[in-house]
Amino acid sequence: MIAYIPLVAAVAACLALLLPSVDDGANLVVTRIAMLVFGEYVGEDGPRRRRQRDLLRAAHIAGTHRAYAAKTLLYAAVLGVAGSVIGVYAAAGLLSALEVTEATLRATLPASLGFVAGLTRLTSLQLPELFLLLTLASATLGSALSIGVYYGRWELLNQRAHARGTEIDATLPRTVAFMYALSRSGMPFPRVMDTLAKNEAVYGEAATELSVAVRDMNAFGTDALTALQRTSRRTPSEDLADFAENLASVLGTGQSISTFLNDQYELYQEEAEAKQQRYLELLSTFAEAYVTALVAGPLFFITILVVIGLVLEDTLPLLRAVVYVAVPLATFGFVVYVDSVTQGVGGTESVNLSKLADTDSEADRDAGTIPLGDGAKADGGVAHDAATDPWHASRERLQLFDRIRWLRQWAASPVESVLAAPRSVFLLTVPLALGGLLVTAFPITLGPPTAMVAQVERPIVVATALVLASYAIVYEIRKRRVRKIEAAVPDFLDRFASVNEAGTSVVGSLRRVAKSNLEALSEDLQRTRRDIDWGADVGTALRRLELRVRSPMTSRAVALITNAMRASGDVAPVLRIAADESRATWALRRERQQVMVTYLIVIYISFLVFLGIIASLSVSFIPAIEDAAMSGASAGTESLPGTPNAPGGITEGLGDINATAYEQLFFHAASIQAICSGLVAGQLGEGSVRDGVKHVVVLLLLTLAVFLVINAL
Repeated sequence: MIAYIPLVAAVAACLALLLPSVDDGANLVVTRIAMLVFGEYVGEDGPRRRRQRDLLRAAHIAGTHRAYAAKTLLYAAVLGVAGSVIGVYAAAGLLSALEVTEATLRATLPASLGFVAGLTRLTSLQLPELFLLLTLASATLGSALSIGVYYGRWELLNQRAHARGTEIDATLPRTVAFMYALSRSGMPFPRVMDTLAKNEAVYGEAATELSVAVRDMNAFGTDALTALQRTSRRTPSEDLADFAENLASVLGTGQSISTFLNDQYELYQEEAEAKQQRYLELLSTFAEAYVTALVAGPLFFITILVVIGLVLEDTLPLLRAVVYVAVPLATFGFVVYVDSVTQGVGGTESVNLSKLADTDSEADRDAGTIPLGDGAKADGGVAHDAATDPWHASRERLQLFDRIRWLRQWAASPVESVLAAPRSVFLLTVPLALGGLLVTAFPITLGPPTAMVAQVERPIVVATALVLASYAIVYEIRKRRVRKIEAAVPDFLDRFASVNEAGTSVVGSLRRVAKSNLEALSEDLQRTRRDIDWGADVGTALRRLELRVRSPMTSRAVALITNAMRASGDVAPVLRIAADESRATWALRRERQQVMVTYLIVIYISFLVFLGIIASLSVSFIPAIEDAAMSGASAGTESLPGTPNAPGGITEGLGDINATAYEQLFFHAASIQAICSGLVAGQLGEGSVRDGVKHVVVLLLLTLAVFLVINAL
């Protein structure tokens, strides 16, 4: 055991480097160690340091360049030393595993892998050669880990900056629309920027990037022109850089900001349509590439290997590598690549719901504020003393209430809680599925691996389909409900604007619109009207509507209305802008859905072809080859070679055929392809792999039905 202490220490050092990502205290300790060891070295100024600092700012990483660079060097050094130790043990383990003769290894391995037996010659190395081997293994693995970690951390920053740039480009049009609407309402530009910074959760990365300029102005007294120019140099988005530079020029020359923002808004709307067309063309290319490379390609390869395996030589190991490793890994890489290329262009919109919850209602918080008593400090803090504080017990009850609030919400409305977080359905369905497996598939009768797997394969597929079906149902119910509400948002804003233009107050306009028929939005608007009738102000009532609906489009509309009301009672122009922006967003989304139906059909047809050929191999080809082999073997026992009845032709090379193993592998291949094709269908057809879960369920059930029919024949 003492001999393994260095290995355990090396592995522990590698695992310790993961702690800073999950624990702030560990991150602080690692940062201090890194600054102590490498802080002086990375503190030198230079062109590379400036480039790295700009990259940190573009990636929006918290902390200084010195701390990040020092931690990078610390990680590289630790993993370099740990990799060297692991490399020695890996080389020693290889030598220990090769303690067999070359002849034995050649007899065990297939003929195609016979070259591996040459590795057994390593065990005959002399001491100098053995030392050289261990040193080479140690240096190779240690250097690879050290260099890989060093450049990997900086490349990770580059990728994160690129992803942020894409997100900024995608959210910039609606951010500009928000700024234009507020400026149109008469709100001063500094206040427009402050309001935008408070709504980062709604308007995404573009608002987050501009909020840095707001903090520069508010915290450090920087003028607006300088702050915007710094933003244009720092941001990873070329569109935002141009916008910030042009906005700074407009502010410097005294031109109309509303006119400039209107022009920019119309420009970005036109660019959004052009980007969508390019996006749809790109998706068509991806769909064709997937069908060709990851459906037809594996199908052709599997067919060829099956023919070779049945007629000439066993190819089951290679087939298993293709089915269990190559296809899933290739599909995963394809999905990640498509997501990175199309990120922010046609993907689903999202709103940071946790931040929305934090900003639930200022009025609610103010109404629930407890007097602080005489212990208030000059800086706004309060000195709480349990013995003298009359509100101590109340504070403890409020803290307890906050801790169990999520449990109370679940108990009060479990259906709504599950719909708000579809992944929570796994907490119920996964244990039920595991319990069903234990009841139906266990205990397993011991025997050959193929027979043991056959006892659990179908129950596992059925359980997987049921678990995914429950998630898909909840997810689709939530998605369709939100889409119906969002479809009514433009009409709601138009009617709201029309009533307000007629001279009705904001409160009266909202009450009147709530009485009209707005389809899916009508019920929530009526609840909003009741909130106002019971004493809530319009802003609070609308924010409660936002939290109930939890829709990106609704969140943007509510943020715009509530902030415009603070600037002016005439919110009709702002509502018109919000309605136009919502209608344009909805039109682009509807067009995208209509075009993407074609890609879904392509994925389904390609899978049906795959399943049909796999079924044909199981039903016709393998039984025919098996019968030919059996007839050839029986003929060989009745006739001697050279006689007229001696076997010949294709059956002469046939031996024992493990038809059960091939049929089982076909079922696994079809099931894996069903999962992969379903996820890709969701990614290409609707912009997210979560949308592909329902397609996975359909394809898995179709696969089960086909193979049940095959077994019944």
